[in-house]
Amino acid sequence: MLTENVLLNRAQALDHREREILESAIAHTQTYTAGQVVVRQGMPVGHSTLLVKGLVTRHVDAADGRRHLVALHIPGDFVDLHAYALKKLDHDVAALTDITVAVFPHAALEEIQAADARLTRRLWFLTLLDAAMHRQWIFRLASLNAVQRVAHFLCETNARLMAIGASDGRSFSLPMTQNDIGEVCSLTNVHVSRVLRELREANLCSVRAAQVDIIDLGGLVTKAVFEPAYLFLNPQIATRALSAEQPNDR
Repeated sequence: MLTENVLLNRAQALDHREREILESAIAHTQTYTAGQVVVRQGMPVGHSTLLVKGLVTRHVDAADGRRHLVALHIPGDFVDLHAYALKKLDHDVAALTDITVAVFPHAALEEIQAADARLTRRLWFLTLLDAAMHRQWIFRLASLNAVQRVAHFLCETNARLMAIGASDGRSFSLPMTQNDIGEVCSLTNVHVSRVLRELREANLCSVRAAQVDIIDLGGLVTKAVFEPAYLFLNPQIATRALSAEQPNDR
């Protein structure tokens, strides 16, 4: 099902009935190729999108043309649910990789709001979760050094992917270039290369060819000063996001 990963392994998970309601609200699915803009800044928008496959960024373009990433979305994320209330965005939403999205007309979301207060609160939770993650994004850039920023981003991504079954806590696919990681962490491509080498030589993790292999999750978490409470994961996933011990290790 398209919506089975929405709030999967979160503190407030959707039940089967709620997922069916969301399924029925989907108008269609749509694909975009890497680099395409999904929602243009300042343009009127009458729908919101749920990411089914691939990676999506939210970014703001500076006057000099440079792109500044302000969020990264993974499958299962309701990318621009806040557009339901705002009707236009103050930033672009774009495909970082080839993507598939499910399109929810705002009229359908309006019907859900009128008919189901509990599900409405679940959707509101998603917008609050986005805000929590954005605050952590600001903290990462403002308070952490280069190595800590990259380590924190990798820990966060690992935790988020664990929540949708796309990481086992030891390895996961990350189809991002060093330049992409640099934009996330506000570092140059050269600096990212040095940081990744340092993390590899410290036997914490290896990032090569769109693949992240975690050698010492506990050590990486410590290096990153990472605490996953802001992701509102269920207790089991939150614990696994901090420890190298996995269920099949016991």
